[in-house]
This record gives sequence, C-alpha cells and structure tokens, in this order.
Amino acid sequence: MAELAEATGSSEMTIRRDLDQLAEQGVLRRVRGGAVSFLRGHSAPFPLRELDETGTKKQLAAAVEELIADCESVIIDSGTTTLEVARRLAHRRITAIPLDLHSANALSNAPQVDLLMPGGRTKPGELSFTGHLTETSLRALRVDTTILGVCGLSATHGLTAHDLEEVPVKQAAVAAAQRVVAVCHGAKFARTGLGFVCPITDIDVIVTDRAAPADACAALVAAGVEVRVV
Repeated sequence: MAELAEATGSSEMTIRRDLDQLAEQGVLRRVRGGAVSFLRGHSAPFPLRELDETGTKKQLAAAVEELIADCESVIIDSGTTTLEVARRLAHRRITAIPLDLHSANALSNAPQVDLLMPGGRTKPGELSFTGHLTETSLRALRVDTTILGVCGLSATHGLTAHDLEEVPVKQAAVAAAQRVVAVCHGAKFARTGLGFVCPITDIDVIVTDRAAPADACAALVAAGVEVRVV
C-alpha cells in the first residue's frame, strides 16, 4: 500500500479506496496490505469484460460473420466477443449451438436460426455450459464451424483458457468441427491462460485486430493458420 502511495503521489487512504472499488468491479482481489491482479488463471467478470473494447468486438464479429455461409451448423463459444458474433448471426439462416446462455438469448428469437442447446451446468455470471453433459453433447455432433473465444494465443503455446472447467468443453467443440475459427483482440497474443485447449495447428482461421503483434501473426501464418486482421 505504501509503495503504491509513493509511486502515485496519493495518500494511502485514497489508494485503499481505489483498490476497494476495483475489487468490487472484479478487476483485482484484495489481500492484506495490497491487491492481486487477475492475470494467468483469472479473468474479470463477464459484465466488466462486456463493456471493454465494444467497438473492436463489433468489428471482429462482422469479420467472422463474413466467414459463415447460409445453412452452416455453427458452435459459438462462450465469451463477450463471441456474444457479438452471435448477435451478428441472428439474422442468418444457420443451425447454432451456443455454449453460453448469453449467446443463446441473443439467438432465441431469431426466426431463421435453428437453435440447439448443448445442456449441462451453467456457471454463475458467465452462464457458460460446463460438465459431462455439455461435453457428451458436443462429442455427438459434427458441425461445419466452431467459433472459439480466446484467453491466450501464440504459435508456441497454442490456444489457452483461464477457466479450467471450460477447457474440455472448448476441446470438444474443436473436435466436433470441420473448421475452427478463433476470434480475439490482438492483446490476447501476449497472454497465456492456465489451461491448454489445443495446438495452433488445430485452428484454421484467426480473426483479430491491428493490435496483434506483426511477428506473432507471422509465426501463426508460418504454422499454416490464416490470419485476418480487421
């Protein structure tokens, strides 16, 4: 606490108040004498992430929609960026299998969408499907495209996730698809989640923004992945 006060020129009372506020928002966790940021193995709560970089998410979602043909069957991963994808696909003639209730709600009244629910237990806040029922449902499917959200991505570490319960669900979604499209902010290229989902060679297309490092994109292209920058 004293180090933060000295570094910012603020009082310890101000630092304590600001840390408490950030903890309430889910950005960090308060500990004795300070705070711990949500880094590897953690992510901010869904409502907080949903408000972050909304313009970029809409651009990414529009680019992903261009990859989907009418009458495709599509698994839509859980997450805030994939929620924007679901909203973009709501007017399309597709079969959609959403992996959280947020995307399911976005598609629920879409007249041309054949909506299939995978079942399983939902996580509070995230409302993502997890567990044996979800994994079994996905293993019974063969779809045209899986659209994956990303916590961390690199040519070396592959695709990673913070939530270990979601890892086997994502793996089942990858295995069920003829084509896998990953969508993420360029900042995700510098991060690594705790759980390993799949090697980069399992990904066919990555849709990202201009914040993605050029050398990281080049490494992915060298590995045989199509990279689309919006």
